[in-house]
Amino acid sequence: MIVSRLVMLAALLALGLSPLWPGGSRQTGAASAGGASTSPFLPSPPLGPPRETVFYGYAKSLLRKSGRWELRVDPAVFLLGLSAQRAAAEDGAIRPGEPVPNDYYTRDEGHRLLTFRVPGGAHVTVVTRGLRATPISVAELARALAGKPTRPRLFEPQAGFWIRVEGDTVRGIDQQYTP
Repeated sequence: MIVSRLVMLAALLALGLSPLWPGGSRQTGAASAGGASTSPFLPSPPLGPPRETVFYGYAKSLLRKSGRWELRVDPAVFLLGLSAQRAAAEDGAIRPGEPVPNDYYTRDEGHRLLTFRVPGGAHVTVVTRGLRATPISVAELARALAGKPTRPRLFEPQAGFWIRVEGDTVRGIDQQYTP
């Protein structure tokens, strides 16, 4: 009798606290799409980091190591508007009060590389001729980053990328057009 009451109390407590855990009362986009688990043991903000992080950076290499793809990235900060203008002035790229060209500025201070795993089927989009967003394979991006000819040819091989990361694994890589 006492055991059954404890079990019932534990179940009610779990149901009552479930909205506090990711996926407890709602499914996240990744979870509903068959991606990450909605385990109550993996907290999200404010109790832990977000499940997915998006950042800007320059992809330096994409190599196969031990049967897996590894992406090396130089992270940077892509700024627009007032943030871009003030950062560019602070960095000496423009005079105070001047507008930044094309209303963006990239601050790349450290040049220290980060390493991420990349599944072979990860989403990759690059900018190609005619300023088109063109999906390509991870292997094709690796060829482009290695300086080898690709089909389709990248419009801006040195342009930065928006990189979506879940933990240490890349979920998407989208090249940013910069005039």
